[in-house]
Amino acid sequence: MANEENDPVVQEIDVYLAKSLAEKLYLFQYPVRPASMTYDDVPHLSAKIKPKQQKVELEMAIDTMNLNYCRSKGEQIALNVDGTCTDETSTYSTKLMDKQTFCSSQTTSNTSRYAAALYRKGELHLTPLHGILQLRPSFSYLDKADAKHREREAANDAGDSSQDEAEEDIKQITVRFSRPESEQARQRRVQSYEFLQKKHAEEPWVHLHYYGLRDSRSEYERQYLLCRGPGMSESTELIRSPSEYLMMLMPPSSEEEKEKPLAPSNVLSLAQLRTLPLADQIKILMKNVKVMPFANLMSLLGLGTDSTSVLRCIQQVAMLVQGNWVVKSDILYPKDSSSPHSGVPAEGLCRGRDFVMWRFTQSRWVVRKEVATITKLCAEDVKDFLEHMAVVRINKGWEFLLPYDEDFIKKHPDVVQRQHMLWMGIQAKLEKVYSLLKETVPKTAEGQSVPVMLISGDQRVQAAKAKAQQNHLLLERELQWKKEQLQASSSVRMEEEQADKEEEPMDTSTCGSLRNKLANGLPTGRAMGGDTLNGHSPTGCGEAPMARELRAFVEATFQRQFVLTLSELKRLFNMHLASLPPGHTLFSGISDRMLQDTVLAAGCKQILVPFPPQTAASPDEQKVFALWESGDMSDQHRQVLLEIFSKNYRMRRNLIQTRLNQECGEDLSKQEVDKVLKDCCVSYGGMWYLKGTVQF
Repeated sequence: MANEENDPVVQEIDVYLAKSLAEKLYLFQYPVRPASMTYDDVPHLSAKIKPKQQKVELEMAIDTMNLNYCRSKGEQIALNVDGTCTDETSTYSTKLMDKQTFCSSQTTSNTSRYAAALYRKGELHLTPLHGILQLRPSFSYLDKADAKHREREAANDAGDSSQDEAEEDIKQITVRFSRPESEQARQRRVQSYEFLQKKHAEEPWVHLHYYGLRDSRSEYERQYLLCRGPGMSESTELIRSPSEYLMMLMPPSSEEEKEKPLAPSNVLSLAQLRTLPLADQIKILMKNVKVMPFANLMSLLGLGTDSTSVLRCIQQVAMLVQGNWVVKSDILYPKDSSSPHSGVPAEGLCRGRDFVMWRFTQSRWVVRKEVATITKLCAEDVKDFLEHMAVVRINKGWEFLLPYDEDFIKKHPDVVQRQHMLWMGIQAKLEKVYSLLKETVPKTAEGQSVPVMLISGDQRVQAAKAKAQQNHLLLERELQWKKEQLQASSSVRMEEEQADKEEEPMDTSTCGSLRNKLANGLPTGRAMGGDTLNGHSPTGCGEAPMARELRAFVEATFQRQFVLTLSELKRLFNMHLASLPPGHTLFSGISDRMLQDTVLAAGCKQILVPFPPQTAASPDEQKVFALWESGDMSDQHRQVLLEIFSKNYRMRRNLIQTRLNQECGEDLSKQEVDKVLKDCCVSYGGMWYLKGTVQF
């Protein structure tokens, strides 16, 4: 109140709205010129306009007598443009650049917020603007000069050729007939940039007459900027409510109302979106976002929106996948549309995208090659499907974009059941179209199908870890049992040898009695009952020397290479066999099982590396063994590193160094970390893997 008292109203001005020129008034913005020169002082030679495009061209005379005008430069430009000849087609008839062309461009498409004001006798008269155009200099004369230059060069080249040259040989001409244009091709052609430019060029120019500021016609037209007298009906139009007053100040253009789309296409304005019906809001949001949780959708629709109505509308335009809503295929691919990559009609695209969505209801992961093979669509179309709802993971495939929404599943079981029935129908159609094998679905006692329970990614990881730990315990128990068997067989062998020495000192054929009990140091049923041998059959006796030789090879190999897969170890063993002389004890036959047992008995441990589900590694390549203790100062560091890779398939170097520092309780130097990584790991693509676990 104090501020209002200090700032009193000095004068009240009546505001009037003039409409006589509301649909005809344009504002032209010219380049900046010296204040001493007005555009009324510059004579306009000609003006023309294209009304539909609101494009204007003005030709203004240049004051060639001005001291700032360079006459030699003007003559040179005119010579370059028109050449030496002067005719009606010449741009500069005076052989001097004495005029300049200005072309317009629209500054804004919405001029309803702008008006021209005229203040007269204590009254302010406003007239809405129909368009605002900026006029900039046009340099089309430079293009004309270049064309003249090319023509002169072509004429000179033709003049240099021989005049006595014989007539050119007759050339064969191939006549081709164009195919009838399809409706889709015609639509693409009509929407092309080249076609639109051609249409704009075909619009005829309308020539205008320019009247100066002090011309009598200008003074007459300027009277239309004034509203009619106070006693007339037009002056009473502003006696309205504030909202009506603003609407009259900025009336919407009739053309914009006709061309205004029903909804935003590329950029969504929430303020404009919320003016539409609820069903249209949800359809536009889902069409642009593609995948969305229900909670996010409710937050975008604003406070006070009924969730029941939203659920009713969302099911018309989207399907439930892993607790999240994914837009339906027929919304993205209408009936008459086709693929921009392959030209496949909308029906085939919808069927292929439905297959991808259905696969995501069964699993978190999808492989693009598998989808392309089944749907028979090109790789670009399949990639578009996957980019709508998934993200690519290296060496794994495509993972669903959003996490499993358990909250929505628990809160809306009726919607989940209804969506499950819809997916069952879609699955039946896909099985017919793509000849899929029917997957077994659990049945209830009444014979009804049970909804498929989706497992989140964290649950899968926990299950894989539990299974790996269980397998590790089984391997340790089996190893302990084998050690006990080896100890028992050794004691039996010593007792029999002692008995042979007492009874038959000269008899050395003790192998026969043991052959029935042991083969290669293992029970006969285990050694011969199906283990793959490295290309040799177990013959002869002498198990103890063979075991010593095998263990010596394993220990020497792991002292050189601390980490080996079973596949690499077998390759090295076969190379070792090739270097041995014929008749060596190792040629008697070594099974894969016996080789693994010897590795574990030599102080090595199996590292249960969590390979990705889509790995191309063979079973032997997935069995990784590492020397646990070598007797040097880096044993502890290597053990920590191996523990890290028992939980991670790959790691970055900075994370590995951080974990090593935490577990070892000290800050390791770069040389120490490099040594451990060199012993056990290999780098590929900025990541570190255990040796033998990555496929280059």
